Amino acid sequence: MSKLTMVQALNLALRQEMAKDDRVIVLGEDVGRDGGVFRVTEGLIDEFGEERVLDTPLAEAGIVGMSIGMAVNGLRPVCEIQFSGFTYQAFHQIESHAARMRWRTQGRLPVPMVLRAPYGGGVRALEHHSESREVYYAHTPGLKMVIPSGPRNARALLVSAIRDPDPVIFYEPKAVYRAYREEVPEEEETLPLGRSQVAREGGDITLIAYGAMVRPALEAAQRLEEENGVQAEVIDLLTLAPLDDSLFTASARKTGRVLVVHEAPRSFGPGAEIVTRLVEQSFYHLEAPIRRVTGYDIVIPLFAREKSYLPHTQRILKAAREVLETVA
Repeated sequence: MSKLTMVQALNLALRQEMAKDDRVIVLGEDVGRDGGVFRVTEGLIDEFGEERVLDTPLAEAGIVGMSIGMAVNGLRPVCEIQFSGFTYQAFHQIESHAARMRWRTQGRLPVPMVLRAPYGGGVRALEHHSESREVYYAHTPGLKMVIPSGPRNARALLVSAIRDPDPVIFYEPKAVYRAYREEVPEEEETLPLGRSQVAREGGDITLIAYGAMVRPALEAAQRLEEENGVQAEVIDLLTLAPLDDSLFTASARKTGRVLVVHEAPRSFGPGAEIVTRLVEQSFYHLEAPIRRVTGYDIVIPLFAREKSYLPHTQRILKAAREVLETVA
């Protein structure tokens, strides 16, 4: 197996699905000749031509609207919005049409489209380039909200998203794009949407994370073992909608202690829903209050202050030790 970055793994998924199914169309700003702002679509226009790799005007509402039209007419468009902060310009198309079309037509018109967008901080970007607002889409009925954490699951999840009959918002953690490599098989591999994974097994505390936060959660788990002899279980959610609560609630029943990690703002963030399901389904098994390590309720700062905003290994480690030391 080749060792690929997330960018290369995503490119592999697109290339293979486009070769397999001529209904798969890639469109967005600079996705063709430039290969996308992060080069995820590099080389696709040379292989599949301008009819299947479309450079669009700088008009997010137009990109998404055109994708919806393609999808309801039998194609499988994969549109790229250059940064997740620019999806707001197309929110009316996403919420009012993509998410509702199957319901509106009583199932006659599914919308098999994927909206890809880099999200999150960690790369010293400009304003509107570092948001983590996935809860908008996870909260919207009719949408699926997928967030991979590494190269291999990114490739497998994107393939599944392209084949799915419903609209999928596919957030890619740009801090992970070229951060490390993983072995990714050349042969087809998929992961079901709406299923989480155990990234690390343990019996003393459960750490729940997704996207770019999985790596610092795993690093904190390793430190807990080395420094405290604590076995931490790490759950990688992979999909926020539909949210697979079976795995993390079972883990909470096993460990009795839980920490939730995400870089989105704390108030009304994904962690709040996760904690609620834990309380509903695993409350009597908990040995300490559930804690959250999250972004703050502010616009993510620029440049020098960005690292102070993002959850990092030391913050996770500190909170985990407090949970371990607390008696309910």
